[in-house]
Amino acid sequence: MEILAMRTCFVVVSTVVLGFLTPARALAQGTDDPFLWLEEVEGERAMSWAEARNAETLTALGQHPLFDALRREALEILTSEERIAYPNVIGEAVYNFWTDEDHPRGYYRRAALESYIEGAPDWETVLDIDALAAAEGIPWSFGGITCLPPERRRCMVRLSRGGSDAVEMREFDLTAATFVDGFFVPEAKTRLAWLDENTLLVATDFGEGSLTTSGYPRMMRRWIRGTPLDAAETIYTIERNDVGVGTGTVETASRTISLISHSETFYESSMHVLTPGGLVRLDIPTDADVGFFGEQITVLVRTPWGVGGRRYSTGSIVAMDFDRFLAGERDFSVVVEPGPRSAVLGAAATRDHLVVTLLDNVRSQLWIYRNVDGVWESERIDAPEMGTVAVVDTDTSSNTFFFNYSSLDQPTSLYVYEEEGNVQLVRQLSPQFDASALVVEQLHATSTDGTPVPYFVLRHKDLVLDGLNPTLLYAYGGFEVSETASYNAGVGKSWVERGGVYVVANIRGGGEFGPAWHRAGLKENRQRVYDDFLAVAQDLIARGITSPKRLGIRGGSNGGLLTGVAMTQRPDLFAAVVSEAPLLDMRRYNKLLAGASWMAEYGDPDIAEEWRYIAKYSPYQNVFADQEYPEALFTTTTRDDRVHPGHARKMAAKMLSQGHRVFYFENTEGGHGAGVTPEQRALMAAVTYTYLWRQLTATAIN
Repeated sequence: MEILAMRTCFVVVSTVVLGFLTPARALAQGTDDPFLWLEEVEGERAMSWAEARNAETLTALGQHPLFDALRREALEILTSEERIAYPNVIGEAVYNFWTDEDHPRGYYRRAALESYIEGAPDWETVLDIDALAAAEGIPWSFGGITCLPPERRRCMVRLSRGGSDAVEMREFDLTAATFVDGFFVPEAKTRLAWLDENTLLVATDFGEGSLTTSGYPRMMRRWIRGTPLDAAETIYTIERNDVGVGTGTVETASRTISLISHSETFYESSMHVLTPGGLVRLDIPTDADVGFFGEQITVLVRTPWGVGGRRYSTGSIVAMDFDRFLAGERDFSVVVEPGPRSAVLGAAATRDHLVVTLLDNVRSQLWIYRNVDGVWESERIDAPEMGTVAVVDTDTSSNTFFFNYSSLDQPTSLYVYEEEGNVQLVRQLSPQFDASALVVEQLHATSTDGTPVPYFVLRHKDLVLDGLNPTLLYAYGGFEVSETASYNAGVGKSWVERGGVYVVANIRGGGEFGPAWHRAGLKENRQRVYDDFLAVAQDLIARGITSPKRLGIRGGSNGGLLTGVAMTQRPDLFAAVVSEAPLLDMRRYNKLLAGASWMAEYGDPDIAEEWRYIAKYSPYQNVFADQEYPEALFTTTTRDDRVHPGHARKMAAKMLSQGHRVFYFENTEGGHGAGVTPEQRALMAAVTYTYLWRQLTATAIN
């Protein structure tokens, strides 16, 4: 369902340090910005600046004795045949997108479902992205495919230039494995769904006034084959300051339901179903998640909901017959009701089962729910506790589904749950780093306000608690994203196998304990997120796992903001700071690309009252020449059209102008990531881990 998805980481050390920024100092800086020119994404001056910084970084880090080995190892992992080919079941075939040494941009392929489960798939290439990119002279990357149910022969392929969120969409015959002369949508952040073989619902850039301030479509149109796109009938329009409009379809046993979503904010959306009589808005709280299971509508409740004479608690999943719901009835039944330290991570439907992933104290569980004569029955799928279970693919025409399990030290295993209820191992990833002497443990820190904050540690079992261990602390802390203990071959090979300690923190702002854990860090309460992160850092130091000269932090996107804040608020705690694809200039974030869509998370810097609390932590406004900072690394990609590369560029430029030393690296491709091809991603990995080893080992310290 391609709905516009807004929702698709102690030694008592004083927190008051001389020279640290005060709110008054931040607010007094004014709004003049000498580095605005770096926001010109492909401007000649900006690109020259980025290329010069790249050269400096590669020269400095490329000479390190580990650089070539780290790059080679990363490339071997990214192109290894040992990777699991994750399935997408369509009919009797399995589809998969794959990259290898000969296909760095990748190719979409298929094999018979039975042969895949048996372990001997005979893959057939459906679409070769490398060949397409070479033929057209455009650095295409594959953005996915949307097909017309139930046959799924007519499809729309998403092609992204350099990995950006904006895509060009072309009609494709999946059976014949070829593009056809049919529907075509030019490059934009398009959302579409099939109504029938000759009709699409399309939200895209229709020209002036058709996009929101967040850069997403604000008009939904019904487009009939053979007619111009700009002549398509507009059936729904939202306000320009709303986030965006999206669409999707849901298959049930008896019908296909066409939906239109209207995202007023990042977390508030109204859902409409397209009926023969027109659009009907679903009477569901705007912060709830709507799904479908068989002929029932399901609702994930995010705020306590009183309806039909009952009250449903936060985090619950409730369900009822969809037709009776449309008729005005509200007799929901409770499917799942998590406890205070548990949360629903996700739910997916098969023909007769609702498959639910739960977190219990940040440990994954997989449950199957069945409705038997109006009563919900449950069955838990066995899996080790200290890891991550995730549903990979489901099919509403059967009860077969795929799921995987991994942990910080155990490679991913892919399983299939078959129609008869049998669970069979399909694939198991070979170990990609030596974990024989490693141990995973879950510890807790205490935040400033007394809140316990859990975190996972991957370390050598004989680790000496002398404070000398190079330690990498990772977290995200936003948008209700849950960080779990899953396998990361790159971290394991490049960091832990060489003697490093790896830590994943479950700080507020995430979804590890449900919606309330996330909401505790919104807007004016954002500092709680950063306090949690700093508390984990201090707890690691207090336990003797590491020390400030051996502690590094890493985060991307919102996590890049997190590490930027940690650096500016407590530079004394860290020797290395990696800020990837980050938000950093919170004064202007809402004016850059999709930034306006995140004001429900951070607040609106153009409102004086809200800017007062944002100004207290915004890294770009809180970095000064008279303060000492770790020698940080900022990374981004030119083609990131979600978080503007200007954030990383300007922060690096400002710190350099103040006399601080920083590293900076920008891949020209990659979108909101590290690169498109394995070579690009391996280079970024080599830069990152070389930097970390340089900063956190004795040779660098001495």
